[in-house]
Amino acid sequence: MTYIQFKVLNHPTSSVGKNILFSCVGNKIINKKLSAKTITLEDISPIDLYGVNDSKLELIKKRFPDLKIVGRGETIKASGKEEDLNQLEMVVNILTAYYNRFGNLNENAVHQILEGNASKSKDGTTATVDDILVYGNNGLIIKARTANQRKIVESILKNDMVFAIGPAGTGKTYTAVALAVRALKNREVRKIILTRPAVEAGESLGFLPGDLKEKIDPYLRPLYDALDDMIPADKLGYYMSTRTIEIAPLAYMRGRTLDNAFIILDEAQNATDLQIKMFLTRIGANAKAIITGDITQVDLPRNQRSGLQTAVRILNNIDGIAHIELDEDDVVRHRLVKQILRAYEKERKQDEKRQE
Repeated sequence: MTYIQFKVLNHPTSSVGKNILFSCVGNKIINKKLSAKTITLEDISPIDLYGVNDSKLELIKKRFPDLKIVGRGETIKASGKEEDLNQLEMVVNILTAYYNRFGNLNENAVHQILEGNASKSKDGTTATVDDILVYGNNGLIIKARTANQRKIVESILKNDMVFAIGPAGTGKTYTAVALAVRALKNREVRKIILTRPAVEAGESLGFLPGDLKEKIDPYLRPLYDALDDMIPADKLGYYMSTRTIEIAPLAYMRGRTLDNAFIILDEAQNATDLQIKMFLTRIGANAKAIITGDITQVDLPRNQRSGLQTAVRILNNIDGIAHIELDEDDVVRHRLVKQILRAYEKERKQDEKRQE
């Protein structure tokens, strides 16, 4: 096979042209058109974007394997499919905006931005800078990373209550907390309330030493972990002391009216019918609520029924309440988590067949 390649410019002064690649197979000529783009760096120096020995530029090249990318001084020249070139330009703009916001751009930040823009949904759409929810500590970018996580983000904008149901590792809690922090920072709400049922996960913890806070904190640790990523320690301490951010067991919600708040009920599969009803009727004026849970991991005693399935069923057609179901494609933890979930699901189906 013989290849002949040349460039045709749309205009003598244009920075965008067409590379036309002819591949000859026998007497047949196959024509494939490729675009070319020149990106001029603005508001960022080449060393800050490319990195020492082009280390960050190499990460960009790996993200776009089908593009030919050359960085020379303040210009990046690339050729390939027009869709990929547009994505490359968007990434450069995001990297530049990040640098101007934080004054630095390390390889970890580049990796996070590239990873976010590499994630595609089932319908083929790609994550963009609009998916960024908050900028966390040390420049950590927190964004919706999967199709269903983006549905959670879109749904809470249109609805006052969202049920996000899915297996472990799909980012339900993390996305919900990020949305709450964003709402607080944008002054859309006055406070954040995070709650969980205090239910032991398959083991008896016995008598826990310490005061009341020290006894219940182990149950609420995942919520603290999420907040630690998103809010500086001193500011988080201030928010906690002024009750701007409140973390409490579900039982403590009884009798309250939660106005001007972003409320999250996490691990809702471990709440009974009465507890779920009690929580849902706490919602006050100008409040948003996200209820997360995994119906495959119920830790309630055998004689108690999870209220989450009941709530999802009877509230399914109420205007203002959205229901999002996440699956293994949304897993954002270690790659093995997805395989573990598949193995357990396969075993569950086999058990059902054996019982028939």
